Amino acid sequence: MIRYSLLALCTGVALPSFSPLVQSADKPFDGPSPWMDIRQQRMQTLLPSAMSRAKVSHWLIVCRENDNDPIAAHVGCENAGGTAVVVFSKQAERVNSRMFSPVSESTAVKELGIFDEVIDVERTDSAIEVAADWLNQQEVSALAINSFSGNPQADGLSHSQYLALKETLAPKMATRLTAAEPVIYEWLSRKLPSEVDIMAKAATITSNWQYEAYQTVIPGKTTDKDIADFLKKRIADAGVQDGWAPDQNPAVNSGPDRGHSHPTDRIIQPGDVIQIDFGIRVFDRWVTDIQRFAYVLKPGETKAPANIQHAWDSAIAGSRAAFEAMQPGVTGNHVHEAQRVVMEREGSLPVMWSTGHPVGYVAHDTGPNLGVRSTSSKYLDDGMTFAFDGFYSWYYPGSNEQQTKTISVEEMVVITEDGARYLTPPQSELILISTEE
Repeated sequence: MIRYSLLALCTGVALPSFSPLVQSADKPFDGPSPWMDIRQQRMQTLLPSAMSRAKVSHWLIVCRENDNDPIAAHVGCENAGGTAVVVFSKQAERVNSRMFSPVSESTAVKELGIFDEVIDVERTDSAIEVAADWLNQQEVSALAINSFSGNPQADGLSHSQYLALKETLAPKMATRLTAAEPVIYEWLSRKLPSEVDIMAKAATITSNWQYEAYQTVIPGKTTDKDIADFLKKRIADAGVQDGWAPDQNPAVNSGPDRGHSHPTDRIIQPGDVIQIDFGIRVFDRWVTDIQRFAYVLKPGETKAPANIQHAWDSAIAGSRAAFEAMQPGVTGNHVHEAQRVVMEREGSLPVMWSTGHPVGYVAHDTGPNLGVRSTSSKYLDDGMTFAFDGFYSWYYPGSNEQQTKTISVEEMVVITEDGARYLTPPQSELILISTEE
């Protein structure tokens, strides 16, 4: 008989009881997606301030069929058949929205009521030219376009679209083109409370499924891939999607560090520290990213050995230091430094990764990085959501190549005016897996 010890998994909160059969049949995100309503609220409530902070009066997005702009679904032109253009114009405290749409789609667009105005474009005409002609008659201080950026979410304008736009704009207007990255950054980095609620529900499910997966482990028989297959079935049964590339989700690793990678057929053994890095996508829109860790007890052990316990305690200390540092108005660098001090004090090897990253519409979303990227100098603010790790790294036992093993327990939070708030109870104790006949 196999006995699994899941000790004090959550700070102050007992792990919810569940039946695997019931959980498998449950589809917690079944039903119509709330995205359309939420998107409209985002355009009405968050976009005006985003454009103000970015200091742009107009934002132009070109959409097209099959190879659309990454921002298309956020601005209501995800169903473009022919080329269409969306223009947002900042007016006092609100933003006016216009779509220049081919007539074949414009009737449906008008019925959906997404835009303040829909301008019909004949199939023989160019939506880019019609939009440019309109802009040439406006007072435009800065025209933001989805180009000139290293952020994939802000670089969706193709080269041919850029040339067509520049050729049609008046020379004076063409000189006012600017990158839309600041607008997109300010807008996408903040989530509405209703979005945070959805992400919190998804985060709890993501975490609970990982605890379930650890209950299936039989040392000497179960492989890393077996754990991954268990979680893949949970995804399928619940009708949700992978949080990132399916062949690397979940990343399950019971051996030396492998970074972001696929699970292998390595058989889990006593003495292993197991990592699960797992995320789901719900309503085809919001993504989670959570890691949970377990230790496989050796024969005769009733607790983790001192070195493993030290690694775990140090990782948790680093995680809590980062959590306490996450306040509105601090930079991502500040959060990263708070953990780095703990790692150095506790004897951890350096790690190459940032302490954390924005998470929301993709696993590594737009917003301040908590660590070592260019956006780490950006400031945290209310409504931003993050996944962040507690790190401790050491040399893997018996390694001739000085391979490492790293604990990187990962949690999700939202920033509030009072600081960070967990979206699901954090893992505070190492999960212990024991084998008893």
